[in-house]
Amino acid sequence: MSDSPQHFDHLLVNWPFTMGQVLVRQAQGADGRDVLQVRVDLGILQLERTGRPDGVKPEGFDTYYDYLTSLAFDEGDTFELDEERCNEVDREFYQFYHRRICWLTLKMYPEAVKDAQHTLKLMDFSSAYTPDPEWALLHEQYRPFVMFHKIQAAALTELEKTDPQAAAGAIDKGLQELAEVFEKHNASEHYDDDVFVAKLREMRSSILEHYEVEPSLAEQLAEAIAAEQYELAAELRDRLDHRGGEN
Repeated sequence: MSDSPQHFDHLLVNWPFTMGQVLVRQAQGADGRDVLQVRVDLGILQLERTGRPDGVKPEGFDTYYDYLTSLAFDEGDTFELDEERCNEVDREFYQFYHRRICWLTLKMYPEAVKDAQHTLKLMDFSSAYTPDPEWALLHEQYRPFVMFHKIQAAALTELEKTDPQAAAGAIDKGLQELAEVFEKHNASEHYDDDVFVAKLREMRSSILEHYEVEPSLAEQLAEAIAAEQYELAAELRDRLDHRGGEN
């Protein structure tokens, strides 16, 4: 038996848990590699920064999703998500959720975008090959939440480059993608009332107001038409045509 202590007493005492706060830090492993740590109520979670958060390489692949896509290619029409595979998919969803929250808390937005994209791809795969629609729905119901994180992180990535127009564009693109999700599920009537849509619209308005960004020509044209200012609309349309349709 090792003489090294088996308890975490010193770690927990030096990093107390605070209810209602997301406590994340970067640390180094024994080999000097950088890792992420999350303080939870009953201990500390440690996550790898690349690949799967638990550091496992399923059958040599970086993630279980990568392994599954390889299996689906090899097995063809005989491929199926059995109970064991579904359980592993659940694990990977959970692990990437924890790391995405870490990235957002640490304001490491490109990494948050990447992990959100992985989760969405795994969600697509699960829905396509699900043996049980209710199982797939357990994950699919969180798609707007994951998309919200991705869109938010993409916009904040652009803001770090001091490009508010690109940030607003990232939100516009994300809102369109969200609208398509609502339409796919025959829920378009709930789109405008969705909390994530409202938060993204508020974020977009705050960015444009804070950076004093003028509305694009396309937005000015839409406003002019809505206000029945047809002479102004014609002028704006000419300017858009002159620019080749660019905003």
